[in-house]
Amino acid sequence: MDLSLSTRSVGDRTVVEVGGEIDVYTAPKLREQLVELVNDGKYHLVVDMEGVDFLDSTGLGVLVGGLKRVRAHEGSLRLVCNQERILKIFRITGLTKVFPIHTSVEDAVNATD
Repeated sequence: MDLSLSTRSVGDRTVVEVGGEIDVYTAPKLREQLVELVNDGKYHLVVDMEGVDFLDSTGLGVLVGGLKRVRAHEGSLRLVCNQERILKIFRITGLTKVFPIHTSVEDAVNATD
């Protein structure tokens, strides 16, 4: 399966909609997108993972790298995920303590965390 990416602005946030699988083959595409956004001055990102079917450790690494990038500019990276199988990966790895995870894009955009 391939990875689909699209971006849109919602207020002062940039929403990155991700669909498909984030794995060792597709993760570089997501990394490239996040790097490009930060280079363009977009430091408050929301990664909408509602359409993600699979996430592996490479994908997690890309998200952590993106978080480090935006934090270097006093930014934020919030995740939108309501699929139990994907949330379980974040819980097992302890990354629920690192990433603010929301159930909808609206919640993520309006959050003050």
